[in-house]
Amino acid sequence: MNVHSMLPTVTPHEKPDKREAILDAALELFAERGFHGTAVPLVAERAKVGAGTIYRYFESKEALVNALYQREKQALGAAIVDAFPFDSPPRAQFHFFWDRISVYALAHPTELAFLELHHHAPYLDATSRAVEEAVLAPAFVFFQNAIEAQVVKPLDPMLLGALVWGAFTGLVRAAREGRLPLTPESLLRAEECCWEAIRR
Repeated sequence: MNVHSMLPTVTPHEKPDKREAILDAALELFAERGFHGTAVPLVAERAKVGAGTIYRYFESKEALVNALYQREKQALGAAIVDAFPFDSPPRAQFHFFWDRISVYALAHPTELAFLELHHHAPYLDATSRAVEEAVLAPAFVFFQNAIEAQVVKPLDPMLLGALVWGAFTGLVRAAREGRLPLTPESLLRAEECCWEAIRR
């Protein structure tokens, strides 16, 4: 399964350097202040462009946040699924997932904070929701296969995924707030706890 072939893509017609600068500035602000707390002039100031320039690249703040969401969700999906060990046992596959999201979280804390803050937002459009579903699909297939192999508890795959992802993002949030050190050792112990929680 190749995540790149599953994800809808948006092909920009604008100059990529300026467009990416706007998206990078928006990422920081949306992660810090949320959608409603981020005004377009703030994005322009952070990106070092004129406020009117934003609207030459994105027709609205909603269009901007959706373009950013799609970019970051696709990057997360690629980081998790690329080189997935399809022929390995479920426990090894679970470790692969956990390791990949751990590496991503440590390397991209702002991006993960942005995705977590916006993934249930009502302003996400159909393309953003399709990207979300495509990124979740491999996890759904993993849990479904593990259930059929009687390796994990026979629960709804979405429930199992929510339990694991919720535990993981809780760890990341606690680390971001300075309440918990996120180390390879703590991540490994947390992975073991999550596996014990869902295994049959």
